[in-house]
Amino acid sequence: MDWLTDNKIPVGKWIEAAVDFFYAHFAWFFDGITYTFEFLIEGTADTLGLLHPLILIALIAGLAYLLQRSWKLLLFLVPGLLLIVNLGYWEDTILTISLVTWATTLSMVIGVPIGIAAAHRPRFWLFLRPILDMMQTIPTFVYLIPALIFFGLGVVAGMVATIIFALPAPIRLTYLGISSAPKPLLEAAESFGATKRQLLWLVEVPHAMPTIMAGLTQCIMLSLSMVVIAAMVGADGLGIPVLRAINTVNVAKGFEAGLAIVIVAILMDRICKRPGAGPGGE
Repeated sequence: MDWLTDNKIPVGKWIEAAVDFFYAHFAWFFDGITYTFEFLIEGTADTLGLLHPLILIALIAGLAYLLQRSWKLLLFLVPGLLLIVNLGYWEDTILTISLVTWATTLSMVIGVPIGIAAAHRPRFWLFLRPILDMMQTIPTFVYLIPALIFFGLGVVAGMVATIIFALPAPIRLTYLGISSAPKPLLEAAESFGATKRQLLWLVEVPHAMPTIMAGLTQCIMLSLSMVVIAAMVGADGLGIPVLRAINTVNVAKGFEAGLAIVIVAILMDRICKRPGAGPGGE
C-alpha cells in the first residue's frame, strides 16, 4: 500500500497542463466566445428590459397562448409573473431567462445533431456514453475552475458550466428517439424509395420529436438548477439573491428568490411542451 500511495499518478497535473496549454495558445478563441456570449445574453436582457414589465408580461402571455392554446396556462402565467414584479425580482428574472434561453438553445443546437449521429453510428455511441456519464456525475464545481480560467469571472463562465451540465440530456433523449424508430416504418419508407436524408427528416425526426421535446424541457430544468451555482462565478440573475440569502441566513429573501426561480421553471416548461402534452395543454 505504501508503494501504491507513494507513486501517485499525476492525473490532476496532466489536466492542469492541458488547461494551461489551451489557455496559452487559444486565448484569442476563448476571448471571442466570451465577447460573443456576453453580447448575446446581456443584449437580450437589455432589450427585454426596455419594455415595461406589464407589456412584456402581456407579450409572454400572448406567445404562451399562441403556442399552447390553453387559457388555463395563462391563469398561472400572468399572476406568477406579476408576483415576481411585486417581490422586486423582475430585472433578475429577465437576466435569468436570457441566460437559460441561450444556454438551452446552444445545448439543443449541439446536442440534437450529436444524438442523431450517435443513433446512426453504434461505435460512436459506445465512445460517447461514458463521456456523458462523466459530464453528469462530476460535481459542477469541478468544471467551474477551467471555465473561470478560460472565460473569466462573469456570466459566460456560468453559461459554459450550465451548457456542460445540461448537454447530456438532449443528446441522450435524441439518441433514444431516433434509435427507437420502428423498423417496419423505416422499411416501408425505404420500399417507396426514400433516401437516407428523407428517412431522417420525414420518418425518424417526426417519430422522435416528442422525445426531443422532452430533452428540451429537461435542458431548461437543468439550466435553471444551475442558476445559483452560476452566480458563484459572477453570473447575474436570480442566483445572486439566493446566494446572498445563504451567506446572510436570510430566510425571507432566500424563499422569495427561490419562489421566483420555481415560477420561471414552471412557466418555461409549460410553454415549451408540445400542445396537449401534460397539464399545460387542454
